[in-house]
Amino acid sequence: MREIWQELAGLVLPVDCAGCGRPRTELCAPCRRGLARGAARVRPDPAPLGLPEVWAGAVYADEVRAVLLAHKERGALRLAEPLGATLAAAVRAVESGERSAASFFSNAPRPPATRPAASPPAGGSAGGGRPPQGAPGTAGGAPARAAAPSGPERRPVPPAPPRPLPPTAQGIDGVRQVLAVGGAPEALAGKAAEVLGERAGETLREDPWQLLAVPGVRPEQADTFARALLGTACGPGDERRAAALVGWLLEQAALAGHSALEASALQEALAERAVPDPEEALQHALAEGAALVFQDALDTPATPRPAPDDEEETPVRILLGLDRYAMAEESAADGLARLLSTFEVVGDAGSEGVEAPAGPEAGEAGPESARAAGPEAVETAGAEAGEAEPEARDGAGAEDAEDAEAAEQTAGSGDNDAAGPEAGSRTAAENSPGQPTGDSGDAPAEERARPSAAAWEAAASAAPSPSAAELIRAVAHSGLVAHTGAEAARAEPAALVAAARALGLRAYAATHTGNGRARLATRLAAAATPETVVDPGAAAVTVAGLLSGREGPGRDADGALALDLLVVLDAPQLDLETAAALIESLADGVRLVLSGDPGVLGSAGPGRLFADLLAARCCPQIASRTPDFGPIGELVSGIGIGELNPVEAPGMEVVIVPVRDAQEAVHRTVQLVADSVPRALGVPPQETQVITVGHGGSVGTRALNAALKERLNPGPGRFGGFDPGDRVAYSPAPGRTVPATVTGADADGLRLDCDGAALVVERARVEAGAVRHGWALTAHQAAGMRWPAAVVVLPGDAAQGLNRAWVYTAFSRGERHLSVVQGVDQALPRAVADIPAKERTTRLRTLLQQQNAEATGEDAQVG
Repeated sequence: MREIWQELAGLVLPVDCAGCGRPRTELCAPCRRGLARGAARVRPDPAPLGLPEVWAGAVYADEVRAVLLAHKERGALRLAEPLGATLAAAVRAVESGERSAASFFSNAPRPPATRPAASPPAGGSAGGGRPPQGAPGTAGGAPARAAAPSGPERRPVPPAPPRPLPPTAQGIDGVRQVLAVGGAPEALAGKAAEVLGERAGETLREDPWQLLAVPGVRPEQADTFARALLGTACGPGDERRAAALVGWLLEQAALAGHSALEASALQEALAERAVPDPEEALQHALAEGAALVFQDALDTPATPRPAPDDEEETPVRILLGLDRYAMAEESAADGLARLLSTFEVVGDAGSEGVEAPAGPEAGEAGPESARAAGPEAVETAGAEAGEAEPEARDGAGAEDAEDAEAAEQTAGSGDNDAAGPEAGSRTAAENSPGQPTGDSGDAPAEERARPSAAAWEAAASAAPSPSAAELIRAVAHSGLVAHTGAEAARAEPAALVAAARALGLRAYAATHTGNGRARLATRLAAAATPETVVDPGAAAVTVAGLLSGREGPGRDADGALALDLLVVLDAPQLDLETAAALIESLADGVRLVLSGDPGVLGSAGPGRLFADLLAARCCPQIASRTPDFGPIGELVSGIGIGELNPVEAPGMEVVIVPVRDAQEAVHRTVQLVADSVPRALGVPPQETQVITVGHGGSVGTRALNAALKERLNPGPGRFGGFDPGDRVAYSPAPGRTVPATVTGADADGLRLDCDGAALVVERARVEAGAVRHGWALTAHQAAGMRWPAAVVVLPGDAAQGLNRAWVYTAFSRGERHLSVVQGVDQALPRAVADIPAKERTTRLRTLLQQQNAEATGEDAQVG
C-alpha cells in the first residue's frame, strides 16, 4: 500500500531526478544514457583467487548508484524499466561477449564484433565437424548440446605439465614471481612475505598450500594455485595439503572462538575437503608440527580420579590446537594460579588486637582456604547483618556467541600494544603528586602498603551496599576473585577501587572500551571517599591502554605493572592472548578481580576466560544482588533467564516497531534515529546507536549505514568514502571497536575525533577497512559500550543469527530508551527461550581445575 501511495503522490507532486537531482523529472536524459552505456566484463583489483566471470550492466558509482538506491530503498517503482534494460544488457553481454572491460568506461558503446561462420574441417561431415574454438557450443563458449560426433571415441587429453619455474628471485620480488606463475593476485605478495618470512617465494614454490596461511585465502583458491605450480604432481591426498588444511581449519575455529578442536571434528572437516585418509593426514600434520595435541580428562571435578593401580580408565577427549593459543591458555592458567599461591595473608587477630572475621568471606587464612572452600564458601555479609537486597539476576550460561561477522574480526596479540584513541597517557611519575602511599613503581615490595584485616573490615562496613561489602571482604583475603553482575553492579568494583585507594593501595580498574572507561570514571567519582586524595577518575583505564603504557601507572623496574589491585571489568570480552599478556604483567602478590556480566556475548577472539574461570570454581565468586532497575533492566533481566516478558514503559523506555520486510525495516530505522527518538525523548541522532545482526544483507550494517548517512550527513565520500561529520567505527586492533567522528583528511590520513581525543588513521589502514561507518554496529562491536538510546534491528532474515546472548547484549546497550524494529516474529522469543550461545571448545577450565586440585592436595599434605 505504501508503494501505491508513493506512485499516486508522484502524479500530483513534482519529483527530482533520482540520479543527479535535476528537478521535474524522475530520470533525466544524461542519467538515462549513463545506464545505457552497455555491459562489460569487470574484475576487481585485487581479484580473489578462483573468481568466475563477472559482468556489470553499469558502473556502480555516482548517478547510477543513486538511481539504484532510489529504486531499492525508497520504492521508486518507475525506475524498474531503465534498470531492467541495463540488467538485460548484461545478460546479453554474457551470451555474446560484445564488449571489453576497457571499453566499458568510455562514453559510447562499441558495436559487437563480427564472428566468422564456422566451417567444418576438411574431410569432416557437416554433422560431425568441430566448430572453431570459442564459438557457442564448444569449450570456451556455452556447453555443447549437439549430438556426439561420429567416429572412434576420443580419449581425454592429459593436462599439460606445469611450466618450469625460473629461479626464484630474492625478497618480495620472488613472491610476486611465484604468485604470477600460479595465477594468484600480485596484491597478496606483501601479506605472504609478512606471514611466511624472507624466503616466502621459495616456501610457496616448494609448498604452494602455504598460501593458506595468508589471511583471506580459501582452500579452493590454494588448490588452484598449487595445480598451476605443480600440475599433475599434486592431488587431494598430498601431505603438504593436509598439513596446511589442518592449520587453516584451526585458524577458522579461532575466528569462531575456539582455542582447540576435537580430533573427530577435524577429521570430519578434512573428509569434507576431499582428503582421502583424514586420520593419516592428521597424524602427518601433527608430525610436521602444524598443531599440538592434548588429552583432556572428562571426569567431574568433584569425583576422585582412580588410583594408578585401578583398572578403570579416566575418559579423555583428544584436542588439537595451534601453538600460539595453547601457549596463551597455559600462560593464563599458570598466571592465575600464581596470583592465588603468592597472595600474602593480611594481618591476623594478634597483630591488630582485633579478631579477624571468620569464614571464607573474610578470607579464612589465605589462598589455601579460598581454593578448598570454593565460591560456595563466600556467603553474603548482608544476610548475616539482617540486610536484604533484591535477588541476583541469573544470566549465567550464555558465555559466548559468534556469527559471520567473526570472519573479519580476527583475534590477535596486536590488541595488547595497540595505540587506540583511548590514550590518556600517564606515567607513574606524572601521577605521583597526591598518589596513595607506595604508588611509585620503583618502590620495593616491603615498603608498599599492607592494610590489616581490621582496616579491610572497616572499609567493608562503610561500603555503599552489602554486595560491595561482600566484594571488599573477598578481595581482602584472596589474590583472585570473580565478580558477576550487570550494569548497575559496576558500582561495586568502583566502591572496591575507591576503598583500596583510601587504604593506600595502588588500585586501578580497566575496561574493554573507552566508552566503558568513561562510565566507570563517573562511578569512581561517586564512590570516592574523603580519604581518596587523588582524582578518582585517574584510576579508570582501558585494558589496551594499560598494557601499552599509555594509561595507568606504568611499569616497575622488573617490567610488571606498578599496582597492587587490578579490577578488570567487561571480563567476558577478554580474549586468550590479551588475558595472558595482562596476567603476565602482574607481579606476585597483586590482587586481581575479574568482573563482568556472564550473559553478554563473549570475546571476538578465541577463548572464554571469564566463563572458564567461573566454571572451574577455583576462587571466590561474588554474585551481585544489585539489579538494573527500570523497564529496560526488567526486560533484560528476564532475557537472562530465558524469558521475553512484556514490560510497562510509561515513559516510552521500550518501544516495539513491527515491520514486514527489509525495505520497511531500513525506513523505520532511519525514521526512529532521525525523527522519532529526538522528538519524543530529546536524544539527538549522534547519541542513538543502531545495532543489527551482521554486516551484510539487506538490513546489515552496510545497508543501514548507507541509508543513515544519506539522511543524516549526505555527501560524496571525498575521503575514501567518508565525509566530515560521518559517524565511524574505528578498529585499532582485532576485536576492538572505537566510535568516532570524521573531522577531515590530509596527506597523513583520515582525521577522527574520539570523544575529544584527536586521532589520525593512515590511508593504508583506511583502505584496509580499519574504519567503517558507525551509525549502525553489530552486537559484537557494541559489547562493552552503552548509549542513551539504542535501536535494535531484527529483519526477517536475521532469525538464524539470534540466540539468547545476542539478544541480551543488544537489548542492554540502551540506557534510557530501547526501540526494537521487529521483523522476526516468533523467532525472537524462541531464541531467548531455547537457543543458548554457541559453545566454545577450550582447555582453560580443565587446566584451572587440575592446578586447583594439585594445589589443594599439596596443602592437605602440608597440613
